[in-house]
Amino acid sequence: MYTPPAYEERDRHKLHAWMRDWSFATLVTHGDQGLQATHLPFLLDPLRGPHGTLISHLARRNPQAADIQAGAQAMVVFQGPHAFISPSWYRNRQTFPTWNYAAIHAHGQAAAIEDAQRIRAILTRTVQTYDTPLGGEWTFEAMPEDLIVPRLSAIIALEIPIARLEGKVKLNQDKSPEDRAGVLAALENRRDPGSRGVARMMREALLA
Repeated sequence: MYTPPAYEERDRHKLHAWMRDWSFATLVTHGDQGLQATHLPFLLDPLRGPHGTLISHLARRNPQAADIQAGAQAMVVFQGPHAFISPSWYRNRQTFPTWNYAAIHAHGQAAAIEDAQRIRAILTRTVQTYDTPLGGEWTFEAMPEDLIVPRLSAIIALEIPIARLEGKVKLNQDKSPEDRAGVLAALENRRDPGSRGVARMMREALLA
């Protein structure tokens, strides 16, 4: 990912926190069928591997499953908030429109998990991560076994030990404090989630 030094984020704790917040990410691989991409929820084990390990699952019939089973090199793209930035928000109007955003690319070799019990454990953890905080009470134990077995056989799970982690946070770091203040004020007056998310990151950066 092209990242000018001013926009680079290397703090692994920050990156991991954002990966959890933006956990519905894009898995990209390149195999015999060319480039493949699938949008998946990812879990993060921060203590396994040099930069943590990503865990997910996908349909066995998905063509990308073949890349995972072959141990392909993979990239997972985590997209944070993003927003168009109007030149009218700057004190200095002799400038151009741009886009503020945050993104993380995690690289590593994918490994397939096809054991039914391990897949079940990963799905249980996924439910605990996403459903339990909402008050959900779904469990495998409440489901009939004749429904569980075919569902598990239709899924493969995967792990990606992260060998390289890239973080990019573009928040007008190259602008004057006055220009950044103008952008922040304009974004905070907008109602769309992207603008609000970028504004929140800009304010947190100012307070850091």
